[in-house]
Parts: sequence; C-alpha cells; structure tokens
Amino acid sequence: MATKSLQSPAPAGHKPVMLDEVLRHLAPADGDIIVDGTFGGGGYTRAILSCANCSVFGIDRDLDAIVRAEALAAETDRLTPLLGRFGDLDELVRNAGCETVDGVVLDIGVSSFHLDEAHRGFSFAKDGPLDMRMGAAGPTAADVVNQMAEGDLANVIYRLGEEKQARRIARQIVQRRGEAPFRTTLQLAEAVEAAVGGRKGARIHPATLTFQAIRMYVNDELGELARALDAAERLLKPGGRLVVVTFHSLEDRLVKQWLRERAGRNTGGSRHLPIMAKGPEPTFDLTPQKAVLPQDNEVEGNPRARSAKLRAAVRTDAPARTGEANDGMNLPPLSKLEEAS
Repeated sequence: MATKSLQSPAPAGHKPVMLDEVLRHLAPADGDIIVDGTFGGGGYTRAILSCANCSVFGIDRDLDAIVRAEALAAETDRLTPLLGRFGDLDELVRNAGCETVDGVVLDIGVSSFHLDEAHRGFSFAKDGPLDMRMGAAGPTAADVVNQMAEGDLANVIYRLGEEKQARRIARQIVQRRGEAPFRTTLQLAEAVEAAVGGRKGARIHPATLTFQAIRMYVNDELGELARALDAAERLLKPGGRLVVVTFHSLEDRLVKQWLRERAGRNTGGSRHLPIMAKGPEPTFDLTPQKAVLPQDNEVEGNPRARSAKLRAAVRTDAPARTGEANDGMNLPPLSKLEEAS
C-alpha cells in the first residue's frame, strides 16, 4: 500500500479529547480499515493514520469539516472523506465500495470549530445568526424558537437541556417572539436570562442549558447517535472495535444502555423475579466493562475533556440485530417546522 507522510499541522486550537485512550481501544493495525464517524478537525484521523499503515473513512455532515478532510487526503491515499451523517455510516462506507471495517470511532457532540465561529450560531459568547445546524439543510434554531408550540418547546428544553425552568423559559420565548422574531444568539440568550434571572453564584450562563437543548434538537443528536450505533454494529467485522467518546449525560446513558443490551447484560433476573428468557446472542463484548475517564493532566490542559467519557466494545460474530434505532426521547418531530426563507 503506497503511503505519504502527513506534513501539514493540525488545525490551530484543535485538541482531540482522550486521544491516547481512543488509540489504545481502537488499536489500529497495518491493513485495517477504520471509520472516523465524526471527522471534525481530523485529530483522531491524523493520529490513526500516523500510528499504523491503515486506511480511514472520514465522515462529517459539515462541509467545512470535509474541506479539512480533503486537505489532509491530499497528503495520503489512505484517507477517504465522505460527506454525510454518521447515523448513515454503514451506507456511506458501503457506497464507497467497502463492506466491512475493523474499527469505528465516534466523538459525540458539538466541535470547537462550531463554538468558535460566530456565524454558525452555536454560542452566545459572540453574537451571530441563530442557526446551530451542523450541516447545511433543515430548520435552524431560529425556526425552532419562532415556530414551535410553547408546550413542545418547554419539553425540548426540559428533556434535552435538563433545564428545571423550561416552562418559564418557553413562556418568555413565545411572548417575545410575538413582538418580533428571534434572529440572533444574543436575543435568545437575553430572553432566557430575563426568564430565569442571573442565578447568582452560578458557574454557567443561565442560557447554557437552553442553547444545548435547542442545538441537540436541531441536529437530532441523540437520534443520530442511536442510528450510528446500529450502523456500526452492521458494518464492523467480527473482532472489530467500537469506541465512543461522549460529553453529555444523555449521550453516555444512551451508549451505556445500548452496549449493555448488545452485550447481553440486561437479561438477568433477581431474587424477586425469575430469570428472563435467553435473549439474542450478544453482538459485542464490553472492553472495558465501565466508562474510561480522562486523566487529570488532560483535563487541566484541555477543559473540554472535563466531562468526557469513553466506552468501547469488540464485535462478536453474532448477526446484527434488526429494528429501528430509538433514542427514547419521544420529542416533537423536527419535520413539523418549516425552514424560513
């Protein structure tokens, strides 16, 4: 296999979280085919390509990320950028001519590029259009806050943001949009702050959880994660490794429960209940059994790593399960909203 050394530097400010732990559990080897389902700044992909003579499919729904992937691919014939959602990773990779892979790595959540670019509308640190889309299609955050029914909006903020004042915030948003539609990030942040106050002594801005919830809803992040786990199960060959890094309790809970179910850990009985009937053959072995946390020195040098958790598993030779992925949230469908012209 022809190779070229990677000479260009990584994007400024980009620090892949738990990189050593990811590489240890992904274990790239010469000849392997790996899927980086969340290419972003390419930190994982660059490290994978550097530590073994393997190939990588770099997937991202963000065209800016694919441009970065194409720049890296110009240095090596071992990287194939693929524009699309990681929930469709098996279809994307098979359409590229590959039927099975040796590893899948997923880094879930918003990237530092999204937060740092005001025009993407992910953060209220800088004023920008109220967008929040990781891709280029579909309703924006402005469409959500300007169109969604008050009860549905409160449900989204409460369930995805775990925001206790969700009803008060939704009421304030609906009242203000009746006067003028929301267009910018600061307008939304100010509305949330007006609804709940400054929360004296709080370490985070009062709008943080609301922004998180709306971002997760706009991008269907939990639904994408559920579909990606199922897709990885279908694509990984026996002995293939799955590594997932999460930054949010809802994401980690979904991954934990999915892996336990796939490893056959949810079929035991108790002294009060009989042992349940034997379920399907396990499709994954958990390695390790519990989540891996970042080292203290990484957290000190990279605050984004503070909430990170890594879970890993190895594919067995059992057939992939059938059925539709479900994130368990039962939120109002995004398709109910119309994109503003």
